Parts: sequence; C-alpha cells; structure tokens
Amino acid sequence: MKGIKTILFLTISNTFMTFAWYGHLKFKDFSWGKNLGMLSIIAISWGLAFFEYLFQVPANEGGFKGNGGPFTLVQLKTIQEAITLTVFMVFTLLFFKDEKIGWNHLLGFLLIVAAVFVIFKKW
Repeated sequence: MKGIKTILFLTISNTFMTFAWYGHLKFKDFSWGKNLGMLSIIAISWGLAFFEYLFQVPANEGGFKGNGGPFTLVQLKTIQEAITLTVFMVFTLLFFKDEKIGWNHLLGFLLIVAAVFVIFKKW
C-alpha cells in the first residue's frame, strides 16, 4: 500500500510541477494572462510548486526504504523520472497540440521504461 501511495503522490506532485514549469507558456491564451509580467508568472509558478512539494515530500518520506517504505533512493528517483516524463507527455498532448511527438521521443521514453526495469531487477 505504501508503494501505491508513493506512486500516486509522485504523480500528483509531478502534475503540479509540470504546470508550474510549463503551464505559464499557455497563460497568454487566456484573457487574464495576456498582460502578466514576469514577476507575476514566477509568483504563480511558485504557488503551484508549493503544492508540488506538499505531495513530493510525503511521497519520498513514506516511500523510502530507510523510513519503512518499499523503495531505495535510486528506485524512488527512477520512479519519479518515469512519472515526470509520463505526465509531461500527457500534458504536451493535451495542452500543446501543435507540438509533435516523434518516433525518437517514443523511443527515448521506451528506453527510460527499460531503465526502470533494469534498476528494479534483482540480479
């Protein structure tokens, strides 16, 4: 159960992170965002990042093997990176429809999935 909670919290965290890092690129598409200055954009992004940390810190605390969780530090980082790319791909497809996902992007993603397999494999 701790593993599922960790993955769920990391997914929520990464969703907030993706919106904080890249969501502002779409602000100009909304009437309220057309004239925002850089400091306003940064403040909004920091606000979103706050919610990222509300989920990221408990995910890593609860998921870390040293705290009774199921994952090593390397496994946690690998899970986080795979989730980050998954959330980013979904975000890109939903909000940046003019961006094209090419075969090289898909191949790179598959290589990351392979990395997850290798890192979790007991040799």
